[in-house]
Amino acid sequence: QVQLVESGGGLVQAGGSLRLSCAVSGRTFSNYAMGWFRQAPGKEREFVSAISWNGGCTYYADSVKGRFTISRDNTKNTGNLRMNSLKPEDTAVYYCAAVSGGSYYYTPQSYDKYDYWGQGTQVTVSS
Repeated sequence: QVQLVESGGGLVQAGGSLRLSCAVSGRTFSNYAMGWFRQAPGKEREFVSAISWNGGCTYYADSVKGRFTISRDNTKNTGNLRMNSLKPEDTAVYYCAAVSGGSYYYTPQSYDKYDYWGQGTQVTVSS
Protein backbone atom coordinates (compact mmCIF):
# COMPACT_ATOMS: atom_id res chain seq x y z
CA GLN A 1 0.00 0.00 0.00
CA VAL A 2 1.15 3.50 -0.83
CA GLN A 3 0.19 6.59 1.13
CA LEU A 4 0.39 10.07 -0.32
CA VAL A 5 0.07 13.31 1.59
CA GLU A 6 -0.04 16.70 -0.14
CA SER A 7 1.02 19.96 1.42
CA GLY A 8 1.80 23.51 0.38
CA GLY A 9 -1.60 24.76 -0.70
CA GLY A 10 -2.97 28.10 0.37
CA LEU A 11 -4.26 31.49 -0.68
CA VAL A 12 -2.21 33.54 -3.12
CA GLN A 13 -2.81 36.57 -5.31
CA ALA A 14 -2.90 36.28 -9.06
CA GLY A 15 0.61 36.26 -10.45
CA GLY A 16 1.99 34.65 -7.33
CA SER A 17 3.61 31.28 -6.77
CA LEU A 18 3.11 28.18 -4.68
CA ARG A 19 5.00 24.94 -4.30
CA LEU A 20 3.02 21.81 -3.61
CA SER A 21 4.68 18.73 -2.16
CA CYS A 22 3.58 15.12 -2.09
CA ALA A 23 5.14 12.90 0.57
CA VAL A 24 5.00 9.22 -0.30
CA SER A 25 5.32 6.30 2.07
CA GLY A 26 4.66 2.60 2.14
CA ARG A 27 6.54 1.43 -0.93
CA THR A 28 9.61 2.30 -2.94
CA PHE A 29 8.72 5.63 -4.51
CA SER A 30 11.04 5.16 -7.45
CA ASN A 31 8.83 2.32 -8.70
CA TYR A 32 5.95 4.71 -9.34
CA ALA A 33 5.06 7.31 -11.90
CA MET A 34 3.41 10.33 -10.31
CA GLY A 35 0.77 12.75 -11.43
CA TRP A 36 -0.98 15.89 -10.24
CA PHE A 37 -4.67 16.53 -10.83
CA ARG A 38 -7.02 19.26 -9.72
CA GLN A 39 -10.73 19.67 -9.20
CA ALA A 40 -12.58 22.94 -8.98
CA PRO A 41 -16.09 23.18 -7.49
CA GLY A 42 -18.69 21.85 -9.88
CA LYS A 43 -16.08 20.61 -12.33
CA GLU A 44 -14.56 17.27 -13.14
CA ARG A 45 -11.11 16.30 -11.94
CA GLU A 46 -8.59 17.35 -14.56
CA PHE A 47 -5.04 16.38 -15.33
CA VAL A 48 -2.32 18.90 -14.51
CA SER A 49 1.04 17.19 -14.88
CA ALA A 50 2.83 13.85 -14.66
CA ILE A 51 6.38 12.62 -14.24
CA SER A 52 7.86 9.21 -14.99
CA TRP A 53 9.34 6.98 -12.33
CA ASN A 54 12.88 8.26 -12.77
CA GLY A 55 11.96 11.86 -13.51
CA GLY A 56 13.24 11.63 -17.03
CA CYS A 57 9.95 12.37 -18.73
CA THR A 58 7.32 14.96 -17.86
CA TYR A 59 3.99 15.99 -19.32
CA TYR A 60 1.82 19.06 -18.77
CA ALA A 61 -1.70 20.10 -19.53
CA ASP A 62 -1.77 22.96 -22.02
CA SER A 63 -3.39 25.21 -19.43
CA VAL A 64 -0.32 25.05 -17.14
CA LYS A 65 2.50 24.55 -19.61
CA GLY A 66 5.25 27.10 -19.10
CA ARG A 67 3.92 28.08 -15.64
CA PHE A 68 4.06 24.84 -13.65
CA THR A 69 7.04 22.55 -13.12
CA ILE A 70 6.79 19.00 -11.84
CA SER A 71 9.73 17.30 -10.16
CA ARG A 72 10.54 14.45 -7.83
CA ASP A 73 13.25 13.38 -5.43
CA ASN A 74 13.29 9.60 -5.12
CA THR A 75 15.86 9.75 -2.32
CA LYS A 76 13.38 11.73 -0.23
CA ASN A 77 10.21 10.00 -1.45
CA THR A 78 8.79 13.36 -2.44
CA GLY A 79 7.15 14.83 -5.47
CA ASN A 80 6.70 18.54 -6.10
CA LEU A 81 4.69 20.88 -8.25
CA ARG A 82 6.02 24.40 -8.59
CA MET A 83 3.28 26.76 -9.71
CA ASN A 84 4.20 30.21 -11.02
CA SER A 85 2.14 33.01 -12.54
CA LEU A 86 -0.97 31.67 -10.87
CA LYS A 87 -4.36 32.66 -12.22
CA PRO A 88 -7.78 32.67 -10.57
CA GLU A 89 -8.76 29.77 -12.83
CA ASP A 90 -6.06 27.67 -11.15
CA THR A 91 -8.18 27.66 -8.01
CA ALA A 92 -8.96 24.05 -7.12
CA VAL A 93 -8.18 21.18 -4.81
CA TYR A 94 -4.92 19.64 -6.02
CA TYR A 95 -4.28 15.93 -5.72
CA CYS A 96 -1.15 13.89 -6.22
CA ALA A 97 -1.43 10.34 -7.46
CA ALA A 98 0.86 7.37 -8.09
CA VAL A 99 0.85 4.32 -10.31
CA SER A 100 3.39 1.52 -10.30
CA GLY A 101 5.59 0.45 -13.14
CA GLY A 102 5.76 1.85 -16.60
CA SER A 103 8.52 2.69 -18.98
CA TYR A 104 10.90 5.61 -18.98
CA TYR A 105 8.24 7.61 -20.82
CA TYR A 106 5.25 6.57 -18.73
CA THR A 107 3.38 9.73 -17.74
CA PRO A 108 -0.31 8.84 -17.71
CA GLN A 109 -2.78 11.69 -18.10
CA SER A 110 -5.98 9.83 -17.27
CA TYR A 111 -7.06 9.70 -13.63
CA ASP A 112 -8.22 6.08 -13.96
CA LYS A 113 -4.64 4.98 -14.65
CA TYR A 114 -3.59 5.84 -11.10
CA ASP A 115 -3.84 3.47 -8.18
CA TYR A 116 -3.11 5.72 -5.21
CA TRP A 117 -4.29 9.20 -4.31
CA GLY A 118 -3.63 11.79 -1.66
CA GLN A 119 -6.36 13.64 0.21
CA GLY A 120 -5.83 16.89 -1.66
CA THR A 121 -4.70 20.40 -0.80
CA GLN A 122 -6.66 23.57 -1.52
CA VAL A 123 -5.16 26.23 -3.76
CA THR A 124 -7.03 29.53 -3.99
CA VAL A 125 -5.88 32.31 -6.30
CA SER A 126 -7.47 35.69 -5.76
CA SER A 127 -7.81 38.26 -8.51
